[in-house]
Amino acid sequence: MELWNTTLDNSFFLIGILQDGKYPGLICATITFLYLVAMTSNGLLLLLIAKDKRLHLPMYFLLSQLSFMDLLFTTVISPKTFVDYLRGQSTISFSGCGFQMFLILTIGGAEDILLAFMAYDRYVAIQHPLNYMVIMGLKVCWSMVATSWLLASMNALVHTIYTMHFPFCRTREISHLVCEIPPLLKLACADTTKYEFMVYTMGVAFLLIPLSAILISYTLVLTAVFHMPSTQGRQKALLTCSSHLTVVTLYYGAAVFMYVLPSAYHSPQQDNIVSVFCTIITPVLNPLIYSLRNKDVLEALKKVLGKGPSVPKF
Repeated sequence: MELWNTTLDNSFFLIGILQDGKYPGLICATITFLYLVAMTSNGLLLLLIAKDKRLHLPMYFLLSQLSFMDLLFTTVISPKTFVDYLRGQSTISFSGCGFQMFLILTIGGAEDILLAFMAYDRYVAIQHPLNYMVIMGLKVCWSMVATSWLLASMNALVHTIYTMHFPFCRTREISHLVCEIPPLLKLACADTTKYEFMVYTMGVAFLLIPLSAILISYTLVLTAVFHMPSTQGRQKALLTCSSHLTVVTLYYGAAVFMYVLPSAYHSPQQDNIVSVFCTIITPVLNPLIYSLRNKDVLEALKKVLGKGPSVPKF
Protein backbone atom coordinates (compact mmCIF):
# COMPACT_ATOMS: atom_id res chain seq x y z
CA MET A 1 0.00 0.00 0.00
CA GLU A 2 1.14 3.57 -0.68
CA LEU A 3 2.80 5.31 2.21
CA TRP A 4 1.51 8.76 3.06
CA ASN A 5 3.36 10.25 6.01
CA THR A 6 6.36 11.41 4.01
CA THR A 7 5.16 14.99 4.65
CA LEU A 8 3.45 16.61 7.58
CA ASP A 9 0.48 17.85 5.53
CA ASN A 10 -1.58 14.70 5.88
CA SER A 11 -4.27 14.15 8.46
CA PHE A 12 -5.73 11.30 10.45
CA PHE A 13 -9.46 10.76 10.88
CA LEU A 14 -10.44 10.04 14.48
CA ILE A 15 -13.33 7.56 14.54
CA GLY A 16 -14.41 7.90 18.15
CA ILE A 17 -17.66 7.81 20.05
CA LEU A 18 -19.13 10.74 18.12
CA GLN A 19 -18.88 8.83 14.85
CA ASP A 20 -19.80 5.41 16.25
CA GLY A 21 -22.61 6.61 18.52
CA LYS A 22 -26.26 6.86 17.53
CA TYR A 23 -26.73 10.25 19.18
CA PRO A 24 -23.58 12.31 18.47
CA GLY A 25 -25.27 15.58 19.47
CA LEU A 26 -26.23 14.24 22.88
CA ILE A 27 -22.78 12.71 23.39
CA CYS A 28 -21.06 15.98 22.45
CA ALA A 29 -23.34 17.97 24.76
CA THR A 30 -22.61 15.54 27.60
CA ILE A 31 -18.85 15.77 27.05
CA THR A 32 -19.03 19.56 26.94
CA PHE A 33 -21.11 19.67 30.14
CA LEU A 34 -18.67 17.34 31.94
CA TYR A 35 -15.76 19.45 30.73
CA LEU A 36 -17.33 22.59 32.19
CA VAL A 37 -17.99 20.77 35.48
CA ALA A 38 -14.38 19.53 35.57
CA MET A 39 -13.04 23.02 34.88
CA THR A 40 -15.28 24.56 37.55
CA SER A 41 -14.71 21.98 40.28
CA ASN A 42 -10.95 21.67 39.79
CA GLY A 43 -10.56 25.43 39.39
CA LEU A 44 -12.53 26.03 42.57
CA LEU A 45 -10.46 23.48 44.47
CA LEU A 46 -7.25 25.18 43.29
CA LEU A 47 -8.65 28.53 44.44
CA LEU A 48 -9.61 27.21 47.87
CA ILE A 49 -6.20 25.62 48.45
CA ALA A 50 -4.43 28.83 47.39
CA LYS A 51 -6.58 31.18 49.52
CA ASP A 52 -7.24 29.29 52.75
CA LYS A 53 -4.28 29.03 55.13
CA ARG A 54 -5.73 25.90 56.74
CA LEU A 55 -5.14 24.13 53.43
CA HIS A 56 -1.50 25.18 53.14
CA LEU A 57 -0.35 21.66 53.98
CA PRO A 58 1.66 19.14 51.89
CA MET A 59 -1.42 16.96 51.37
CA TYR A 60 -3.40 19.80 49.83
CA PHE A 61 -0.43 21.05 47.83
CA LEU A 62 -0.17 17.64 46.15
CA LEU A 63 -3.94 17.60 45.72
CA SER A 64 -3.76 20.98 43.96
CA GLN A 65 -1.20 19.52 41.55
CA LEU A 66 -3.55 16.60 40.86
CA SER A 67 -6.35 19.07 40.07
CA PHE A 68 -4.02 20.99 37.77
CA MET A 69 -3.15 17.79 35.91
CA ASP A 70 -6.84 16.92 35.62
CA LEU A 71 -7.55 20.34 34.13
CA LEU A 72 -4.84 19.82 31.52
CA PHE A 73 -5.93 16.24 30.84
CA THR A 74 -9.52 17.07 30.01
CA THR A 75 -8.54 20.22 28.09
CA VAL A 76 -6.44 18.15 25.68
CA ILE A 77 -9.56 16.20 24.64
CA SER A 78 -12.86 17.98 25.26
CA PRO A 79 -12.54 21.31 23.36
CA LYS A 80 -11.32 19.55 20.20
CA THR A 81 -14.20 17.07 20.42
CA PHE A 82 -16.67 19.96 20.58
CA VAL A 83 -15.03 21.81 17.67
CA ASP A 84 -14.92 18.64 15.56
CA TYR A 85 -18.63 18.10 16.11
CA LEU A 86 -19.41 21.66 14.99
CA ARG A 87 -17.20 21.25 11.91
CA GLY A 88 -18.78 17.93 11.05
CA GLN A 89 -15.46 16.11 10.78
CA SER A 90 -12.87 14.81 13.22
CA THR A 91 -9.44 15.24 11.69
CA ILE A 92 -6.02 15.82 13.17
CA SER A 93 -2.75 16.57 11.40
CA PHE A 94 0.26 14.30 11.58
CA SER A 95 2.15 16.74 13.80
CA GLY A 96 -0.99 17.47 15.83
CA CYS A 97 -1.49 13.75 16.42
CA GLY A 98 2.06 13.40 17.71
CA PHE A 99 1.69 16.45 19.96
CA GLN A 100 -1.62 15.19 21.35
CA MET A 101 -0.08 11.78 22.05
CA PHE A 102 2.85 13.41 23.84
CA LEU A 103 0.54 15.51 26.04
CA ILE A 104 -1.71 12.58 26.94
CA LEU A 105 1.23 10.32 27.83
CA THR A 106 2.94 13.09 29.80
CA ILE A 107 -0.08 14.18 31.84
CA GLY A 108 -1.29 10.62 32.40
CA GLY A 109 2.18 9.46 33.42
CA ALA A 110 2.70 12.43 35.74
CA GLU A 111 -0.63 11.74 37.44
CA ASP A 112 0.33 8.08 37.76
CA ILE A 113 3.53 8.95 39.64
CA LEU A 114 1.94 11.77 41.66
CA LEU A 115 -0.64 9.38 43.09
CA ALA A 116 2.21 7.27 44.46
CA PHE A 117 3.77 10.34 46.09
CA MET A 118 0.37 11.22 47.57
CA ALA A 119 0.23 7.75 49.13
CA TYR A 120 3.68 8.33 50.62
CA ASP A 121 2.44 11.65 52.00
CA ARG A 122 -0.37 9.82 53.85
CA TYR A 123 2.13 7.27 55.13
CA VAL A 124 4.32 10.02 56.62
CA ALA A 125 1.30 11.84 58.09
CA ILE A 126 0.09 8.70 59.90
CA GLN A 127 3.41 7.12 60.85
CA HIS A 128 5.37 10.30 61.68
CA PRO A 129 2.81 12.98 62.59
CA LEU A 130 5.23 15.04 64.72
CA ASN A 131 7.82 15.27 61.96
CA TYR A 132 5.31 15.48 59.09
CA MET A 133 5.96 19.12 58.16
CA VAL A 134 9.72 18.56 58.34
CA ILE A 135 9.77 15.41 56.20
CA MET A 136 7.22 16.76 53.71
CA GLY A 137 8.66 20.25 53.39
CA LEU A 138 7.94 22.58 50.49
CA LYS A 139 11.15 21.64 48.67
CA VAL A 140 10.33 17.96 49.00
CA CYS A 141 6.81 18.51 47.63
CA TRP A 142 8.10 20.49 44.65
CA SER A 143 10.71 17.80 44.04
CA MET A 144 7.93 15.19 43.93
CA VAL A 145 5.95 17.24 41.42
CA ALA A 146 9.03 17.94 39.28
CA THR A 147 9.99 14.26 39.32
CA SER A 148 6.49 13.28 38.21
CA TRP A 149 6.59 15.66 35.24
CA LEU A 150 10.18 14.88 34.28
CA LEU A 151 9.86 11.08 34.24
CA ALA A 152 6.50 11.22 32.49
CA SER A 153 7.68 13.65 29.80
CA MET A 154 10.83 11.61 29.09
CA ASN A 155 8.77 8.44 28.73
CA ALA A 156 6.21 10.25 26.56
CA LEU A 157 8.87 11.77 24.29
CA VAL A 158 10.51 8.40 23.58
CA HIS A 159 7.19 6.70 22.82
CA THR A 160 5.89 9.58 20.70
CA ILE A 161 9.00 9.81 18.53
CA TYR A 162 9.23 6.05 18.05
CA THR A 163 5.52 5.60 17.31
CA MET A 164 5.35 8.45 14.81
CA HIS A 165 8.46 7.28 12.93
CA PHE A 166 6.61 4.27 11.51
CA PRO A 167 5.41 4.48 7.91
CA PHE A 168 1.61 4.61 7.76
CA CYS A 169 -0.61 3.39 4.96
CA ARG A 170 -3.40 5.19 3.12
CA THR A 171 -5.91 3.93 5.67
CA ARG A 172 -5.95 6.99 7.89
CA GLU A 173 -8.89 6.16 10.18
CA ILE A 174 -7.91 5.83 13.82
CA SER A 175 -10.55 3.83 15.68
CA HIS A 176 -10.19 5.92 18.79
CA LEU A 177 -11.22 9.19 20.40
CA VAL A 178 -7.63 10.48 20.51
CA CYS A 179 -4.18 9.70 19.13
CA GLU A 180 -2.78 6.95 21.31
CA ILE A 181 -0.19 4.26 20.69
CA PRO A 182 -2.29 1.06 20.31
CA PRO A 183 -4.73 2.30 17.62
CA LEU A 184 -1.95 4.10 15.72
CA LEU A 185 0.21 0.99 15.51
CA LYS A 186 -2.64 -0.79 13.74
CA LEU A 187 -2.17 1.63 10.82
CA ALA A 188 1.57 1.07 10.50
CA CYS A 189 2.90 -0.55 7.31
CA ALA A 190 5.72 -2.24 9.19
CA ASP A 191 6.29 -5.00 11.70
CA THR A 192 5.48 -3.46 15.09
CA THR A 193 5.52 -6.70 17.11
CA LYS A 194 8.72 -5.92 19.02
CA TYR A 195 7.68 -2.36 19.72
CA GLU A 196 4.23 -3.44 20.88
CA PHE A 197 5.91 -5.78 23.35
CA MET A 198 8.12 -2.90 24.53
CA VAL A 199 5.06 -0.66 24.94
CA TYR A 200 3.35 -3.39 26.92
CA THR A 201 6.43 -3.94 29.12
CA MET A 202 6.94 -0.22 29.74
CA GLY A 203 3.23 0.22 30.42
CA VAL A 204 3.27 -2.54 33.00
CA ALA A 205 6.37 -1.09 34.67
CA PHE A 206 5.12 2.50 34.57
CA LEU A 207 1.81 1.51 36.12
CA LEU A 208 2.63 -1.36 38.44
CA ILE A 209 5.73 0.14 40.11
CA PRO A 210 3.82 3.21 41.44
CA LEU A 211 0.81 1.01 42.19
CA SER A 212 3.02 -1.34 44.22
CA ALA A 213 4.39 1.65 46.14
CA ILE A 214 0.81 2.79 46.83
CA LEU A 215 -0.24 -0.64 48.09
CA ILE A 216 2.80 -0.90 50.35
CA SER A 217 2.24 2.61 51.74
CA TYR A 218 -1.41 1.96 52.50
CA THR A 219 -0.71 -1.44 54.02
CA LEU A 220 1.58 0.29 56.50
CA VAL A 221 -0.89 3.15 56.94
CA LEU A 222 -3.87 0.89 57.65
CA THR A 223 -1.79 -1.16 60.10
CA ALA A 224 -0.95 2.02 62.00
CA VAL A 225 -4.51 3.34 61.82
CA PHE A 226 -6.06 0.24 63.36
CA HIS A 227 -3.62 0.53 66.27
CA MET A 228 -4.65 4.12 67.04
CA PRO A 229 -6.13 4.51 70.53
CA SER A 230 -8.43 7.37 69.46
CA THR A 231 -11.59 6.37 67.61
CA GLN A 232 -12.01 9.88 66.21
CA GLY A 233 -8.44 9.94 64.94
CA ARG A 234 -8.90 6.52 63.39
CA GLN A 235 -12.06 7.61 61.57
CA LYS A 236 -10.44 10.82 60.26
CA ALA A 237 -7.40 8.92 58.98
CA LEU A 238 -9.56 6.27 57.30
CA LEU A 239 -11.73 8.93 55.66
CA THR A 240 -8.73 10.73 54.18
CA CYS A 241 -7.11 7.51 53.00
CA SER A 242 -10.33 6.15 51.54
CA SER A 243 -10.71 9.26 49.35
CA HIS A 244 -7.26 8.77 47.90
CA LEU A 245 -7.77 5.04 47.44
CA THR A 246 -11.01 5.73 45.55
CA VAL A 247 -9.16 8.02 43.12
CA VAL A 248 -6.36 5.45 42.76
CA THR A 249 -8.88 2.72 41.97
CA LEU A 250 -10.60 4.84 39.30
CA TYR A 251 -7.36 5.89 37.63
CA TYR A 252 -5.41 2.65 37.76
CA GLY A 253 -8.41 0.49 36.89
CA ALA A 254 -8.90 2.34 33.61
CA ALA A 255 -5.16 2.61 32.86
CA VAL A 256 -4.53 -1.11 33.45
CA PHE A 257 -7.44 -1.95 31.15
CA MET A 258 -6.04 0.29 28.42
CA TYR A 259 -2.31 -0.41 28.59
CA VAL A 260 -1.76 -3.68 30.48
CA LEU A 261 -4.64 -5.86 29.33
CA PRO A 262 -3.73 -7.31 25.88
CA SER A 263 -5.63 -5.66 23.02
CA ALA A 264 -7.24 -8.99 22.10
CA TYR A 265 -9.34 -8.69 25.27
CA HIS A 266 -10.93 -5.32 24.50
CA SER A 267 -12.54 -3.72 21.46
CA PRO A 268 -12.10 -0.21 19.98
CA GLN A 269 -15.52 0.72 21.36
CA GLN A 270 -14.43 -0.30 24.85
CA ASP A 271 -11.18 1.65 24.43
CA ASN A 272 -13.16 4.76 23.52
CA ILE A 273 -15.30 4.42 26.62
CA VAL A 274 -12.21 3.98 28.81
CA SER A 275 -10.57 7.04 27.22
CA VAL A 276 -13.66 9.13 27.97
CA PHE A 277 -13.63 7.82 31.53
CA CYS A 278 -9.92 8.62 32.06
CA THR A 279 -9.78 12.02 30.39
CA ILE A 280 -13.24 13.46 31.03
CA ILE A 281 -15.15 11.66 33.79
CA THR A 282 -12.26 11.10 36.22
CA PRO A 283 -11.30 14.83 36.29
CA VAL A 284 -14.92 15.51 37.25
CA LEU A 285 -14.99 12.92 40.02
CA ASN A 286 -11.59 13.58 41.64
CA PRO A 287 -12.32 17.01 43.19
CA LEU A 288 -15.78 15.85 44.26
CA ILE A 289 -14.34 12.78 45.98
CA TYR A 290 -11.82 14.86 47.89
CA SER A 291 -13.96 17.90 48.67
CA LEU A 292 -17.29 16.32 49.61
CA ARG A 293 -15.61 14.05 52.14
CA ASN A 294 -13.17 16.60 53.54
CA LYS A 295 -14.29 18.87 56.36
CA ASP A 296 -11.46 21.39 55.88
CA VAL A 297 -12.23 21.84 52.20
CA LEU A 298 -15.95 22.27 52.88
CA GLU A 299 -15.25 24.87 55.55
CA ALA A 300 -12.93 26.72 53.16
CA LEU A 301 -15.70 26.67 50.55
CA LYS A 302 -18.21 28.12 53.03
CA LYS A 303 -15.72 30.83 53.90
CA VAL A 304 -15.26 31.79 50.23
CA LEU A 305 -19.02 31.85 49.74
CA GLY A 306 -19.37 34.11 52.78
CA LYS A 307 -21.15 31.53 54.93
CA GLY A 308 -18.33 30.68 57.25
CA PRO A 309 -16.16 32.40 59.85
CA SER A 310 -13.87 35.13 58.54
CA VAL A 311 -11.03 34.07 60.84
CA PRO A 312 -9.55 30.58 60.52
CA LYS A 313 -9.94 28.32 63.52
CA PHE A 314 -6.75 26.78 64.89
